[in-house]
Amino acid sequence: MRPFLLALAALSFAAAPVAAQSVSERTMGTATLQNVPEIPEAVDAAVQRFQNYRSAEFEDWLADGSILVTTRFGATDQVHRVTEPLGARSQLSFFAEPVQSVTAIPGQNRFVLVRDTGGDEWFQMDAMGLSGETVRLTEPVTRNLSAVFTDDGSLMVWTSAGQGTTYTIYAANPSDPASRRIVARFETPMFPSDISADGSAVLLENYRSNRDASIYLLDMTTGEAAEFAPSAGTVDESPHFARNDTAVLATSNREGDHRRLVEFNRDTGEMSPVTPELGWDVEAFDLTDDGRFLAFVINEEGYSRVFVQDFVTWRELPQPELPLGVLTGLDFSPDGERLAISMETATSAGDVWVWGVTAGDLVRWTQSELGPLDPAALAEPELIRFASFDGLSVSAFVYRPTGPRDGVPQPVIVDIHGGPESQSRPGWNARAQYFADTLGATVILPNVRGSDGYGTRYRDLDNGPNREDSVRDIGALLDWIGERPDLDADRVAVYGQSYGGYMVLASMIHYSDRLVGGVERYGISDFRTFLQNTQDYRRDMRRGEYGDERDPEMAAIFERIAPMNNLDRITKPMLVMAGANDPRVPLSESDQVVEGLRENGVPTWYVVFADEGHGFRKKPNNDLRHAVETVFLRGLFGSGPAE
Repeated sequence: MRPFLLALAALSFAAAPVAAQSVSERTMGTATLQNVPEIPEAVDAAVQRFQNYRSAEFEDWLADGSILVTTRFGATDQVHRVTEPLGARSQLSFFAEPVQSVTAIPGQNRFVLVRDTGGDEWFQMDAMGLSGETVRLTEPVTRNLSAVFTDDGSLMVWTSAGQGTTYTIYAANPSDPASRRIVARFETPMFPSDISADGSAVLLENYRSNRDASIYLLDMTTGEAAEFAPSAGTVDESPHFARNDTAVLATSNREGDHRRLVEFNRDTGEMSPVTPELGWDVEAFDLTDDGRFLAFVINEEGYSRVFVQDFVTWRELPQPELPLGVLTGLDFSPDGERLAISMETATSAGDVWVWGVTAGDLVRWTQSELGPLDPAALAEPELIRFASFDGLSVSAFVYRPTGPRDGVPQPVIVDIHGGPESQSRPGWNARAQYFADTLGATVILPNVRGSDGYGTRYRDLDNGPNREDSVRDIGALLDWIGERPDLDADRVAVYGQSYGGYMVLASMIHYSDRLVGGVERYGISDFRTFLQNTQDYRRDMRRGEYGDERDPEMAAIFERIAPMNNLDRITKPMLVMAGANDPRVPLSESDQVVEGLRENGVPTWYVVFADEGHGFRKKPNNDLRHAVETVFLRGLFGSGPAE
């Protein structure tokens, strides 16, 4: 037992009569904590061991051959420049808010960065140079994304959404904000993906839902847009011009179960495959500006595999031998001679490598630190599969404690991803490593039906009326846990965020007798109120996944499965956390579930961060979050005096 466990205050998680329920409240930093006891200093110290790592994520190449990365020296991720392999990271931005993304302006040592305020997702765009001075390009209370540029950097095109469902395509010279003009407006989500060499045409991605995405071709002179190579019920994503703008490359699930890289003839729309049906999805690709070299990435059971080939002759090229992990960035240099690749692994938080395409050499450009952590002492996740209630094979990654084992079965944390069409992958996961090390728990991250990465059929198995089939996958995982002598089936907690928060609530409803409690962050507690209150620009996309609450049949299903209507079946303690500025799953979803649980006498802790939105992006807030989770989960597992 670690020494800090002895410092934990005794906690009582016994359900109290409704009349005896009371709420204690205090403030720490920007957080309001309800019913959360004092955090022992030893817990804070344990948290810091796993929170002082750094990562480097590749963002873009500058014209001089240096690279831009986002990394954290203080509380938030900021833009840094690296001029040579393993060179110093020179910090360029110094904002209180984290930088969301960075795109270089071609031909210049300038770039456009995207950031919001307090997680509100009203993303603003600023142009910045190496001197650090910024020029605002966008309007307040709008959400601006997906900037693309002409090759000479004189024209930038992006999408902007305000209150309501209108998407506006803007164009401007990034050096002159006054040149901003409206090109087109749409009542459906449209995101620029590429611009032709002469600036006359823009490829737009029309993403209506995870089952319905298509490509549009926008005429920059007339503002008219037409669907390109239409195909109903398919997902065509990430379109880019190729072959001197006579072709379009994209990923598509047409004619197969998985996303392939395909090429369309721009004039006829005729499609031909670039990659065969591999049994796995193509997750990313990039093409050199001259169209000579192509790089693409396969998501194989969660691991990223990078391939590089000659796009003109199809000649096989030397392939980079990269760490086994997950891709976070992929981009050819402006001269096409080098390919930047950023990766994270289970034992490294993320770094950048550069592959010499013709030279065939792999050079590491950043070396990030893990703070006091020893990579050799970290858990390497094991990939397992288990059979669900209907025989479906479901995958999961399992993190086990690496220290000495005393033969006592370990408690289990089932960490369920959000999305729902996301995917748990074997990249850097400080949370799973921390729980395995500090709590002595086995952490299991399942990819239940509805997850991305396993084909279209698998992704659609939980849609609409089949929503609770994914919850039954968790029941099957509990069965699997019960068959393992090294795991303690009497000490299993569920954990999740966003849609994963819904999965926690649903699992607690269906399997409360098999769980000791749950931790949910900004989860959906009622699909009807969620769809009513989520931001307008998201509503129709979410209806495509969850179902339309205006349909009487779907409304009846929502009525039946809503956690808010089944809270009486949750009998074990809950920890709920949320950001006050969340535009996706509004704070009201967390407020109402906390109120309902307390009315039923369920011990419920509640933490709200005033300066966060959908996800916590500031280090002090994440430090506190992990500390609260530690005390809560220790109380559930009975690992210390928190019986």
